[in-house]
Amino acid sequence: MTMRGAVLAAAAAALGNMLQGWDNAAIAGALLYIRRDLPALQAHPALQGLLVATSLIGATIVTTFSGPLSDSRGRRPMLVASALLYSLAGLLMLWSPNVQLLLLARLVDGFAIGLAVTLVPVYISETAPPDTRGLLNTLPQLTGSTGMFLSYCMVFAMTLAPIPNWCIMLGVLLLPALLYLLVTVFYLPESPRWLVSKGRMKEARAVLQMLRGHQDVSAEMALLVEGLTTGRDMSIEEYVVGPPEDGHGEAKVTLYGPERGMSGVAPGSTFGSSIALASRQGSVLDHLKDPVVALLDSLHDMKPPAAGMDVPNLGSMIGVHDRPPIDWDDEGSGGDDDGGRSKDGDIDAPLLGVRRHSSLTVAGEATSTLGIGGGWQLAWKWTEGVAPDGTRQSTVKRMYLHEEQIETMDMERVHAAALVSQSALCTRQDDLLIAGPALAHPVEAGWRELLEPGVRHALVCGVAIQILQQFSGISGVLFHAPQILEQAGVGVLLSRLGLRADSASILISGLTTLLMLPSIGVAMRLMDVSGRRSLLLWTIPVLIASLAVLVAASVAQMAAAAHAALCTGSVVVYLCCFVMGFGPIPNILCAEIFPTRVRGLCIAICSLAFWLADIAVTYSLPVMLSSLGLAAVFAIYAAVCCLALAFVALRVPETKGLPLEVIIDFFSVGAKGTLPNLHDDDDD
Repeated sequence: MTMRGAVLAAAAAALGNMLQGWDNAAIAGALLYIRRDLPALQAHPALQGLLVATSLIGATIVTTFSGPLSDSRGRRPMLVASALLYSLAGLLMLWSPNVQLLLLARLVDGFAIGLAVTLVPVYISETAPPDTRGLLNTLPQLTGSTGMFLSYCMVFAMTLAPIPNWCIMLGVLLLPALLYLLVTVFYLPESPRWLVSKGRMKEARAVLQMLRGHQDVSAEMALLVEGLTTGRDMSIEEYVVGPPEDGHGEAKVTLYGPERGMSGVAPGSTFGSSIALASRQGSVLDHLKDPVVALLDSLHDMKPPAAGMDVPNLGSMIGVHDRPPIDWDDEGSGGDDDGGRSKDGDIDAPLLGVRRHSSLTVAGEATSTLGIGGGWQLAWKWTEGVAPDGTRQSTVKRMYLHEEQIETMDMERVHAAALVSQSALCTRQDDLLIAGPALAHPVEAGWRELLEPGVRHALVCGVAIQILQQFSGISGVLFHAPQILEQAGVGVLLSRLGLRADSASILISGLTTLLMLPSIGVAMRLMDVSGRRSLLLWTIPVLIASLAVLVAASVAQMAAAAHAALCTGSVVVYLCCFVMGFGPIPNILCAEIFPTRVRGLCIAICSLAFWLADIAVTYSLPVMLSSLGLAAVFAIYAAVCCLALAFVALRVPETKGLPLEVIIDFFSVGAKGTLPNLHDDDDD
């Protein structure tokens, strides 16, 4: 398959999440026996909570540094470090003669978990193609739940022994950790987006060829370079793409803007693409809705062509180049003494001395285009003008063009909406395209980049969705599932099997994780079809309903067996729906909505919010269960899910099928607070 390399890379990286799931289940089961063998835990109950929370504290600490380190040193070295730390933690837990060493092992384990949970989604997003990015980024949820199931099976088998050995329960983590280490060291490639940000163009091109399974990756290379900067001067423009009016055979087409009488150029069409209409109307459906949500809703709600209509393809009409404007292997001539070759042979030399060659014009302005997937075209247009002082002035802008299949009587033309901003890839000098300012040196991440409106806007969305996910109660439920099920009376259901209460609760927990696996499979199928936002809007109401049933079952008077069955069923439905939506999607979104140069830094901030909320939930759940009871605890979680549903409806955009570089440009537009009106495309 053409994307076999991307699939294998995603699966290899997702092993880090499998180890997290394995550890979560192992510590949940082992706690029942650690308290028996370590008297210090019985004498100091606070140590029991600390034992669970130590890994969360370690994850929180390492998350603070993981993002900036991954931006400066690379994604791959951080994943290798995660595998090493997992192996060390497994070794320490296998040999833990006292509480102090066990706490140290849990801390090291937390370091490993923090690196994996933070960076695996980033790595997969940066290596996956847009049309399968959601599916591949759901793999960590699948591997994590698989790890939990396998670990619960192991723990359950050990509970049947006369004297279960908790050291082995925890220490078996060493075996899959060594496998993860081998995979990361000998197979896992570096992220091509990170390589481009550091100017290592040849390495990035080679990795992309391996991931995509074909040699021609120049279009995606150009897209990655353009993604190094976000469009501070971003605008939305609209065009109709059609053949030249003179009808002569030159291989060019013309993009007609609205100010040039587009309705006359495309007779019978309804003027206005869906993105353009959204920009004119301000907010769609509701003024409370975030502008980014409105824009992307309008993009994904485009009507398909009517039956029997043969809508021309934008890419084929424009005529995508067989040889694009940039040859990444051409260390062409320049003015340097070394013949234009940069010393590291990567960043600027390939862009020097490249003659322009265009396949379309924008009402006389030269333009070059490349297909970047998902119905998007990357185009560059340059315009000539005269500055106020009388000097000649040239401007090069990038355009993300998106084909709109709008019903029209003129089938020779199609609508296209465009996101337009200053190009990072090139500027124009005489008749040459040369490296632009963004490529003068490798891009380094910095805290000042977080002040950009688009990045700041995306950070608010990312941090909020991570906090809401945790306060919906999932981490507390997973860590304390045996205790919750035991309090619900699950032992009644399995009493005829002759199992002890601890074995019964662990068995039910394992069966629950098994039921989660097909739910994750459904999510993987729908993630790139229905989309992330749609899955959240469909699954969160089910979470609320399952929690409401659980509360009602806990309050109402009923037989013990019926009560246990209804409570257990509600917990199972809650967990299965959670892993379909609210489980994987916050991490997927956070890995998609930030620009390359600060993606690691931004997702570290989101992950820090995640871990702090995780610690708060994990610490509070035992206290809440003992003081408030099961019904009140889940009523609180239901209220949080209601708040999360409102936030998703108003503030979380749909990102399916969009190149990462396009997503942040939409956030740059939305950061202005209102949707901009279209303006002339020759305003420069």
